Amino acid sequence: MSKKKVVLAFSGGLDTSYCVKYLGEEKGFEVHTITVNTGGFDDKEIKEIETRAKNLGVASHKTVDETKNYYDKVIRYLIYGNILKNNTYPLSVSAERMSQALAVAIYAKEIKADAVAHGSTGAGNDQVRFDMILNILVPGIEIITPIRELKLSREEEIAYLKSKGVQMNFDKAMYSINKGIWGTSVGGKETLKSLGMLPEEAWPTQVTKTGNETVKLTFEKGELRKVNDKAFAHPAEAIQHLQAIAGPYGIGRDIHVGDTIIGIKGRVGFEAAAPILVLKAHHALEKHVLTKWQLSWKDQLAQFYGNWLHEGQYLDPVMRDIEAFLTNTQQHVTGEVSIELHPYRYQVLGIESSYDLMSSKFGKYGEMNLGWTGDDVKGFTKIFGNQTAIYQQVKEENEK
Repeated sequence: MSKKKVVLAFSGGLDTSYCVKYLGEEKGFEVHTITVNTGGFDDKEIKEIETRAKNLGVASHKTVDETKNYYDKVIRYLIYGNILKNNTYPLSVSAERMSQALAVAIYAKEIKADAVAHGSTGAGNDQVRFDMILNILVPGIEIITPIRELKLSREEEIAYLKSKGVQMNFDKAMYSINKGIWGTSVGGKETLKSLGMLPEEAWPTQVTKTGNETVKLTFEKGELRKVNDKAFAHPAEAIQHLQAIAGPYGIGRDIHVGDTIIGIKGRVGFEAAAPILVLKAHHALEKHVLTKWQLSWKDQLAQFYGNWLHEGQYLDPVMRDIEAFLTNTQQHVTGEVSIELHPYRYQVLGIESSYDLMSSKFGKYGEMNLGWTGDDVKGFTKIFGNQTAIYQQVKEENEK
């Protein structure tokens, strides 16, 4: 009698390595692993993950590169909306989980799997994101989450793998690291409490650059197309190139404190040099080329979009509606933004754009104007404040 097939979302880390052994040896499944690369793995790392999967005894392993698709379907809208969760976090993990879950669901259908498994714990957001996508796209399939179901600690996972003769660097397992094109999250003992910063050695990208340098980011209709004088066929490639330049400065490191989908507070460290620079540069350009009400409505819809994406609701059709709005706002978001990079910090120097609304043709702020006269302003001010003046007068008459 053939074994039941299970598709396991596999990163090669502690949790998913545990899942391979547990599902195969304790539950009797034929384990098929899939690694969904969202820009966090280079060719060498992909090869190491494939080797690890085979050494753990999987029936098959597949690698899917979703980097460009991840940008096209998700990241571009995070940039259009200048989205930072709680004004801090560029949704590094929350966003990529959608791409990964979608790819896992497609693969499970493709090989006619009986079950799907992932290494989420019972305390975080990923369990909801994966479960929800799988329930929607592969309704009725069994979802297995060994770490969540067995309520395992990292120490228990390590002890189990050692008992099975698994050889891996368990020191790295002291920190949970998730790397993607839109940033890298870092979780460890320091993030389990409300006070404390990750030590220098916990950050995947070490600070090796000193001094300063200026980078110029060129946007075309809201998308990053050039870094300095180097043009790219796809914005994902431009983001990766910028990360290579800015990452060694230690830019974009922070701790995010947020509300999980399941109602508890959580802390996670992250480094996201390129995402932070792209978002801040894009926002600076928008402030010059968009009108105040475009900016206002973008802020409101983008905040909802980011929160709904964070909570795993990517497939809600309202997300496509908001994406259409955000795309339409980018028609004139074209220009060049200059940023000065320093160790641990950056400074946006300014923008150049043919769509810049801050034009001397219409006036100079604080000095002169060319579009109206002082008398025009007197009349406008009286009309603009008329209702409030009436309110104050009526209020005073009734309070005598």
